[in-house]
Amino acid sequence: MSNSTASLRRMIDSAGELQSVVRTMKALAASSIGQYEKSVRALTDYYRTVELGLGVCLRQSDPPTSVVRGHRQANVGSIGAIVFGSDQGLVGQFNEVVVDHAVKALAVMSGTPQVWGVGERAHARLADAGLTLMGRFDVPNSVKAIAPLVEQILVESETRHSKGEVTELHLFYNRPVSRSAYEPVSQRLLPLDEGWRYKLSDLPWPTRNLPEVLGANTATLRALIREYLFVSLFRACAESLASENASRLAAMDRADRNIDELLENLRGTFHRLRQSDIDEELFDVISGFEALVRPRVQLERAPITPSGFSSLP
Repeated sequence: MSNSTASLRRMIDSAGELQSVVRTMKALAASSIGQYEKSVRALTDYYRTVELGLGVCLRQSDPPTSVVRGHRQANVGSIGAIVFGSDQGLVGQFNEVVVDHAVKALAVMSGTPQVWGVGERAHARLADAGLTLMGRFDVPNSVKAIAPLVEQILVESETRHSKGEVTELHLFYNRPVSRSAYEPVSQRLLPLDEGWRYKLSDLPWPTRNLPEVLGANTATLRALIREYLFVSLFRACAESLASENASRLAAMDRADRNIDELLENLRGTFHRLRQSDIDEELFDVISGFEALVRPRVQLERAPITPSGFSSLP
């Protein structure tokens, strides 16, 4: 085997090993999408339940402004933002899309934005965009790890708000729109102002049996507000993780197709070179055989002299 065919064989083997890794990552991404999508579906019903409960509490009472907002008034113009990205690569344009969306949205808001990045790669891109960074959170690696992250974000935002550093809190994340596609979205989480109150108060009750709030309405309202904030952050994180794995699945699928095309070309080139080597070896064998046979044929065809020897020179 020539050096060319040997090097092609090594390239084919390397490409095959890489394709095995890519297909393994595809399987892991597809499996991860399932758990996050299931979590999002479960949260949808719970989120709707919390909203209905808040609507009932807000309709049956006129709570103080501090209860509705959940936070005291801070300096006007201080904006906080949570941008959900990724810690790992092989996700295509996932981080670029969400960061660009956040930068454009924050640019039209009044005040200086203060940003937290979820994920090392998103955090780095936010820094490159020139935004004021307040910190970084690690991306959860499972559904169970989302709740601790949400608690960290709530504690951090409450601490900043109590110091008068943040009035508004916005969420920026990617939301899945199909098995392998997503889109960047944003949500204003705080303040819980009069517009938010009126929106929830107008939600119709789904049945004819009107609900009633038992016990202290203010305590129930505060509990529901805490659940509203928690589930909003939880859903944003779960949808971001589902989108991240969808992006990784799409990237791995493209890589798998590219490796298939590369292997097809390499194998075709390898077979052509191998056939050329075989033809060359056969030609050498035939040439050697002819070189051995030709003197014998000439000897047999040469005339015999009276002395009994051939006349060949």
